[in-house]
Amino acid sequence: MTKILLLSDTHGHLDDTILKYVAQADEVWHAGDIGNLGVTDKIQELKPLRGVHGNIDDHVIQKEFPEHNRFYCEEVDVWITHIGGYPNRYDRRVKEEIKKRPPKIFICGHSHILKVMHDKKLNLLHMNPGACGKYGFHQVRTMLRFVIDGDKISDLEVIELGKR
Repeated sequence: MTKILLLSDTHGHLDDTILKYVAQADEVWHAGDIGNLGVTDKIQELKPLRGVHGNIDDHVIQKEFPEHNRFYCEEVDVWITHIGGYPNRYDRRVKEEIKKRPPKIFICGHSHILKVMHDKKLNLLHMNPGACGKYGFHQVRTMLRFVIDGDKISDLEVIELGKR
């Protein structure tokens, strides 16, 4: 069983409340727009981190984190990218590959809009944790946490961090 904390769009912001949730997870996944490596360094001091760079991230972050990160967590095929679109409206950068070889979980950030939805055509779970940073148009900072146990995904929870 692996407890996951999923966040995105920190834009350089990391506070004690986020770190409290980091400490409770087994792994942290970051869906891009990190802002600076101080954010990811602090997370990695506490827990293993998987992530991708976003469109605001500079060449230093791009060297550290790929555009796409596809891996298995236990028996679940996971694909994280920053700009991925939504079911029936996937971004051109992922559209062909996601149709050919859909993961079980497809994660993206970028929009600052928290969304979790099932893509019935491709039989995958799409997740966007919203934004936990203070920069952007979102009103409430959000993250997601859930559990992966073998090939099962459960205990999905929205974490609201308050107004930005």
